[in-house]
Amino acid sequence: MKNVEAAGTEGTSDEKESSFDKVTQENESKEKNSKAGFIKELIVYALIIILCVTVVPRYVIQRTQVDGRSMMNTLHDEESLLVEKVTYHFKDPDRFDIITFYPQGRDHEEYYIKRVIGLPGETIQITGNTIYIDGEVLKESYGREPMESGGIAEEPIKLGEDEFFVLGDNRNESVDSRDGDDVGVVNKKNIDGHAILRIYPFSEFGTIGK
Repeated sequence: MKNVEAAGTEGTSDEKESSFDKVTQENESKEKNSKAGFIKELIVYALIIILCVTVVPRYVIQRTQVDGRSMMNTLHDEESLLVEKVTYHFKDPDRFDIITFYPQGRDHEEYYIKRVIGLPGETIQITGNTIYIDGEVLKESYGREPMESGGIAEEPIKLGEDEFFVLGDNRNESVDSRDGDDVGVVNKKNIDGHAILRIYPFSEFGTIGK
């Protein structure tokens, strides 16, 4: 009986050791899987952050700040806006859209915000305070005050197939398409996006309509 009991005791000990080894191996496997899962999550989050920081602002939507008075009374200095960058890859800007663009090309950092007045193929002329599109008076009321100068548009300007004519709403304090040296007509390839939403100051939060 003692031998049997001893044999029985030894067998139980081996089973316990074997069971302990299995539990230890399972725990180690779970720890490895948990660490691997955590690392994968970190990589995914890092990729999301990189996309948000680099791809989204460059190609989808970007916050920008108004610098200056050229778009008063529609936009004011230091207001923060959201600029949407997808739509103009599929369609041209509409008349009176407020756009952001690079007046000297995308290789330069200078970045303007103005309102679209003339569209591709149209002939623009400014006489006094009147804007003519293809010989017809353009009915609009965005100008803050009568224009002091039509600039290069005092003579008719025929826009090319990818060219736009833009003005600031505060026309006597705006450098825009009337200035042939600094801006001139805007090529579509240099248009960055469409200003759609004012996000600051909070009291003025809302869409930017035409």
